[in-house]
Amino acid sequence: MDEFHKIRRLPPYVFEEVNRLKARARAGGADIIDLGMGNPDLPTPRFIEEKLIETIGKPRTNRYSASKGIAGLRRAQAAYYDRRFQVKLNADTQIVATLGSKEGFVNMAQAITAPGDVILTPNPSYPIHAFGFLMVGGVIRSVPCEPGPEFFHALERAVMHSIPKPLAVVLCYPSNPTAVTADLDFYRDCVAFAKKHDIFLLSDLAYSEIYFDDNPPPSILQVPGAFDVAVEFTSMSKSFSMPGWRIGFAVGNERLIGALARVKSYLDYGAYTPIQVAAAAALNSGDAAIAEIRETYKKRRDVMVDSFAKAGWEIPAPKASMFAWVPIPEEFKALGSVEFSKLLIEKADIAVAPGLGFGEHGDEFVRIALVENEQRIRQAARNIRRFFETAEKTMHNVIPLAAHR
Repeated sequence: MDEFHKIRRLPPYVFEEVNRLKARARAGGADIIDLGMGNPDLPTPRFIEEKLIETIGKPRTNRYSASKGIAGLRRAQAAYYDRRFQVKLNADTQIVATLGSKEGFVNMAQAITAPGDVILTPNPSYPIHAFGFLMVGGVIRSVPCEPGPEFFHALERAVMHSIPKPLAVVLCYPSNPTAVTADLDFYRDCVAFAKKHDIFLLSDLAYSEIYFDDNPPPSILQVPGAFDVAVEFTSMSKSFSMPGWRIGFAVGNERLIGALARVKSYLDYGAYTPIQVAAAAALNSGDAAIAEIRETYKKRRDVMVDSFAKAGWEIPAPKASMFAWVPIPEEFKALGSVEFSKLLIEKADIAVAPGLGFGEHGDEFVRIALVENEQRIRQAARNIRRFFETAEKTMHNVIPLAAHR
């Protein structure tokens, strides 16, 4: 049987090869240090769990919830934006609670995309930024990930040469996977461009609270006039170590938020009410918890950069996010990111994410996630050092094979 239309539009899942090899190695008894998937390992702060438990015991909380989020949760998100970004939001018309920011992106794509609509997405970028739109019939045109002149040159070329004219531009800063950050001046230019060309801006701000240089990433909604063209997606997964709770938000332009809310009303009844109540408690009183989680990631980043450098692999220190975007060592670059990632599992008992999974422009990199404790990160560095010590012999065997693939 031929594949279904939407499945045909999706490329093979690049990470699956590495995941299969990782599972096989573990089944064989290997102690794989998994720095691949960005799955936070830190415990959810206890006060959030306690609020969940308390709410489960109350009458009526097991009934259907509110698709756009209970009022208390939307008010808590409005208060957070006011406190963190000095941005005023109307909790009724400018905020929707989503089942995670990833799902929020997909629902937004469903809400606004007609078959053939052109969406401008960074390359490399988090896969759902492109594939969420591909699955609903959109057409993807890549633009650079780095903010700067070439980014805007690419936008101008896209407007000139795309038929139809692009519908939206996806932004993601701090970036997953590259950890690149953006400032308000860049966002001002984005808003000006979007208004000039009547294009929407969809900003993924999932890593807004994971930063390391006392320079908090801004919100695009801080730019005057941004509400005319922009919606921003945030998540509680990383900020509060709540990945499995599936709570995120879309905020901003009322027309886009209204479209998202209407589509969601047909698709879901919102997250379980006690989860929403606990999430509201987290937003209202969790600033100290966010700071503690941020500090943990900073310590891990510093340990990784230091220990891997001593092992012979220089890692550019990310300014933000829970990832390092790391060039493949020169002697292994010919392998490409997938084969190099497989080699790390086989020879160093370490799993990383191949850069190709984030776009073809990522194939000379791997993404390393800060999702193991400092002791395990140091162990990974020791494994890397031992691997590099035997690399010359290994490369004699591996490179000729890779060259024929």
